[in-house]
Amino acid sequence: MRTKDIVIIGVMAALLIVLQVGLSFLPNIELVSLIVILCTIIYGWKTLYIIYIFVIAEGLIFGFGLWWVNYLYVWTILMLLTMLFRDKQSPFLWAIISGAFGLSFGLLCSIPYLFIGGVPMAVSYFISGIPFDAIHCVSNYIITLVLIKPLYLFLDWLNRKEFV
Repeated sequence: MRTKDIVIIGVMAALLIVLQVGLSFLPNIELVSLIVILCTIIYGWKTLYIIYIFVIAEGLIFGFGLWWVNYLYVWTILMLLTMLFRDKQSPFLWAIISGAFGLSFGLLCSIPYLFIGGVPMAVSYFISGIPFDAIHCVSNYIITLVLIKPLYLFLDWLNRKEFV
């Protein structure tokens, strides 16, 4: 791995942390989904490093609760989904993927509850979070639709630039 890659990974992980903490007062309105999608499109598998540095830092900041276990796999699922469509350039497609991810976030996070309290606990967790998942869906869709193109152009330019 080149020095430039290490710097990019560190800077993007820090950006995720700052964006997540900075917007934490807004329920389920976040830029992490968009940045994970963009990083995956531009940096590919290196995004795993970005995700896991972000997740570890989130645990250090907010504590290592059950929500943290969810973060270990939900962001990776978004990255893997993005890898399937990585060559697509439609902002609408990325907005739909990001919105669908926001809508399914609670369902994905209910998986550990299957093992803790069975189906009733997982279903009740999922149902109680539907209003937040709806907000997550709509905000992810709008944010991605508006910002993906300009941020992609900037990050792609930055990635191609050679610094001395």
